[in-house]
Amino acid sequence: MSVALFTVGGTISMAGDRRLTGADLTVAVPGLAELAQPVEIQDVEKIPSADLTAAKLLEIVDAASKAVTAGAVGAVVTQGTDTLEESAFLADLVWPHPQPLVFTGAMRNPTLAGPDGPANLLAAVRVASSPAARDLGALVVFKEEIHAARWVRKTHSTSTATFASPNTGPIGQVVEDRVRILTRPLRLDGVHGNAEPARLAETRVALHTVTMDDDGLLLPGLADTHQGLVVGGFGVGHVPARLAPVLGDLATRMPVVLTSRTGAGSIVRNTYHSPGSETDLLGRGLIDGGFLDPYKARILLRLLLATNEEIVPAFQQYV
Repeated sequence: MSVALFTVGGTISMAGDRRLTGADLTVAVPGLAELAQPVEIQDVEKIPSADLTAAKLLEIVDAASKAVTAGAVGAVVTQGTDTLEESAFLADLVWPHPQPLVFTGAMRNPTLAGPDGPANLLAAVRVASSPAARDLGALVVFKEEIHAARWVRKTHSTSTATFASPNTGPIGQVVEDRVRILTRPLRLDGVHGNAEPARLAETRVALHTVTMDDDGLLLPGLADTHQGLVVGGFGVGHVPARLAPVLGDLATRMPVVLTSRTGAGSIVRNTYHSPGSETDLLGRGLIDGGFLDPYKARILLRLLLATNEEIVPAFQQYV
């Protein structure tokens, strides 16, 4: 029985011009060798998280799935933090196992004073090997906090406490050598179809974050180049009135999901009624993105389109 570790690069493995291997990472973690389950390392191609693709991430998840099927008690993925929240959510949508799939990384590289990578990796391995963390899907572990993939966000550009779950808070903590799950969110129905790499590559979903005095000139031609759109609206789901008919027209040609750009909270359904309000937009055929932030809504919509699964029921789980 072991924990499968997949290293994908990122700040946690940056030591000047040198990129650390999984063996380098693990040997630098005090106490890791004394854990009950050994760590089996698989070094993946070192990829800056800004260059990590959905197809590559799904390959890693598939490898982790095979490791668990072969007997691993759980899996850990180390990667860069820039897209970690999106990677974890994508993995959560397709992870079929009760065993934990844990994502972690670092904000301070090993050449700096007080690097956080070793502590994060130790905590992540502890969570991945803990029976208490089963049936929770994909998780993010940072600073001894355990976050559900569907809620976690990177909230600060440099702080080691960057990962937070604004809607719920962490679902657990690692205290000394104990994994303590404080609340167990209901595991939602994921995406069951197999996203073939070629189909995923040709499935394009745009994200338009609405801004003050937004002219909307980027919107009308999207249906010619993309298969879906996520709108990050103001507050509870509002856009300038002049954008409402444009978005309504797009919603007749492709799925358009309405979310809030704020980073926490849900859009509403029936509080405001003016042109460009949430009531107006939903009435024009936009899909309610509920509590999903725009980035996670885009991940979900793209995967649903690539696998030909029903879109509205999938999003209704987050309303």
